[in-house]
Amino acid sequence: MAIPGFILLFVCVFGVFIAEGGNMEPIIEAAPAEIAMIFGAAICAMLIGNSMDTFKAAWGGLGRVAKGPKYKKDDYLGVIFVVFKIMKTLKAEGAVALEAHIENPESSAIFAEHPPLLHDHGLLDLICNTVRLLVVSSSNLSPYAVEDLMTASIKLHHHNEAKAPAALASMGGALPALGIVACVLGVVKTMGAIDQPPPVLGHLIGNALVGTFLGVLLAYGFAEPFAGRLGQIVDEEGEIYKMVQQILIGHMHGYPVPLVIESARACISHHNQPSFAEVFDGLRGK
Repeated sequence: MAIPGFILLFVCVFGVFIAEGGNMEPIIEAAPAEIAMIFGAAICAMLIGNSMDTFKAAWGGLGRVAKGPKYKKDDYLGVIFVVFKIMKTLKAEGAVALEAHIENPESSAIFAEHPPLLHDHGLLDLICNTVRLLVVSSSNLSPYAVEDLMTASIKLHHHNEAKAPAALASMGGALPALGIVACVLGVVKTMGAIDQPPPVLGHLIGNALVGTFLGVLLAYGFAEPFAGRLGQIVDEEGEIYKMVQQILIGHMHGYPVPLVIESARACISHHNQPSFAEVFDGLRGK
């Protein structure tokens, strides 16, 4: 809904302005220069305050907002089946049988059962790195120690993912002030033409005020809403990591399958959450 919402925002702001007899000509005339100054300064400030990776992720996040969260119900089901299959193979055939799957997941028949998983390197690493501990360990691992390790890994991943929305939110906070900067420069320009007739001065003052208007509009109508939505997407996409953790740790504890299924489902938002029957029946067919 991001793009329709963005369009409606402009319709509401400028449509009502025109309907009330407002003249768009001064805004259209001043907007290119004002946007170049305000938005250009905001982008430069983002470059100063963030690493290049975070900068790219922030702007790439606009595409994520337009598309929405990448994980749907079928993805959660697919990943559940893959992780259960891995643990089933470990129990039935031993650690040696899993080594090739973990070290080269791109060639694994197990991971091939849900190909999108291979494109999420963070999630793939979480699964492979955790299972590798079970494969190479010469003694029984403490499930609590492995859980702590996975929790630390998930927290770091989420912390890095959250940098992009934080960068956009920071830009949103700066835009109104940068709009004031543009306005002040416009006033300075107006003062340099103080000997001009009132229509000329009015035109210059109007151009200056457009800077303040655009700074506020870009902040609260664009940057901060996009940052907020991107943060929601980051949180929602993090659910699948917690789901995987529950499955792996549940198996290590030796919990019964229904309990492992429920603990995994509990990590998923209701609009994506598969039913118990869908998971249980799907596992019986594996």
